Amino acid sequence: MTPLPEHEAKHATRRILWARGFRDFGDGLVAVLLPAWFLALGYGAAEIGAISTLALLGSALMTLGVGLLGARADPRVLLLLAAGLMTATGLGFVFATGLAVLMAIALVGTINPSAGSVSIFAPLEQTMLTRAARDGTRTAVFARYSFVGSFAAGGADGLKALGLGELAAFRSAFLLYAVLGVACWLAYRALPRLAPEARQAAHAPLGPSRGIVLKLAALFSVDSFAGGLAVQALLALWLFERFDLSLAQAGLFFFWTGVLSAFSFPVAAWLAGRIGLINTMVFTHIPSSLCLIAAMFAPGIEWALGLLLLRAALSQMDVPTRTSYVMAVVTPPERTAAASFTAVPRSLAAAAGPAIAGALFAAGWQATPFIICGVLKIAYDFALLWAFRHIRPPEEQARSAGGVR
Repeated sequence: MTPLPEHEAKHATRRILWARGFRDFGDGLVAVLLPAWFLALGYGAAEIGAISTLALLGSALMTLGVGLLGARADPRVLLLLAAGLMTATGLGFVFATGLAVLMAIALVGTINPSAGSVSIFAPLEQTMLTRAARDGTRTAVFARYSFVGSFAAGGADGLKALGLGELAAFRSAFLLYAVLGVACWLAYRALPRLAPEARQAAHAPLGPSRGIVLKLAALFSVDSFAGGLAVQALLALWLFERFDLSLAQAGLFFFWTGVLSAFSFPVAAWLAGRIGLINTMVFTHIPSSLCLIAAMFAPGIEWALGLLLLRAALSQMDVPTRTSYVMAVVTPPERTAAASFTAVPRSLAAAAGPAIAGALFAAGWQATPFIICGVLKIAYDFALLWAFRHIRPPEEQARSAGGVR
């Protein structure tokens, strides 16, 4: 896949970053409002759980479908179709009230109750960004991409304070989601087309990089399952029960963890330029896991919060570096498939963690899920380093060759 000329690359990158901000704000808004909306319609926890499961399943299936298409379709066209589906999904939730119709919309639409953990948009956007970026700037571009998404979702979280309770207010929020879909469509419309001769008519979405992608998908799934054991809701519950933290104090704490995580993305790009992508992923992740484990044994709230804040500053530095690494070590025609096939197992693995952690919590072993999380993540880091220490992206190979000279 031919890289874009510099002026087109900058334009495409700006458009994708704008679209990421629009859709992550929408995803964050929906993740906050979806349960309350169904309660307001008169449905209970069982219906909410079923809708959430269908929404996650539908997102996973569509993401896999995009991966199976691989390089045979123009990513720009698929992004335009996805943005149109986002608009249709928002309008569907505005007007539908029957359970069967709502479940159908959740399955085939873009509503995501996990605020963007898996999405039809992500592999397509990542493919376009990689085409727009040079090897030396790719990680920095993905750091900006993650930063924009994090702050957009955080802005949507701020709407929790509005206390929406009327059906008309909920419908207005879903109408806003539909409008954001239109904004995404306009952003994607300006992206450059991929010429037909540039599309690879491969018989399989993954070819020479199949082994690399499957190994990465398996390892990323372990990491995500571990992360599911320490979701924010359970960590908040642990702080409430262990230190009698108030809701306001917890809200302020999680605000700052989000800020630290977001600002760690550009630091990760800077660090990767000096020690490499895999080393950045591993040697920031291990200390963050040790901080989580240590926090479980903290003698007081100051130590616990300090360790958890340090963890927040380190734990997400593998997000842009992981995406950049996947895009760099596969061939250009395989990028969309690689992004899809590493994202979906990761998301499904993460979904299994909270139920297990909740059961351990209910059994009185409140710290156990977080300790297991830390241990599993450290094991994942060592396995990743061992398996991929010699598979380096092009920019690191170039630096190494330059050093030899």
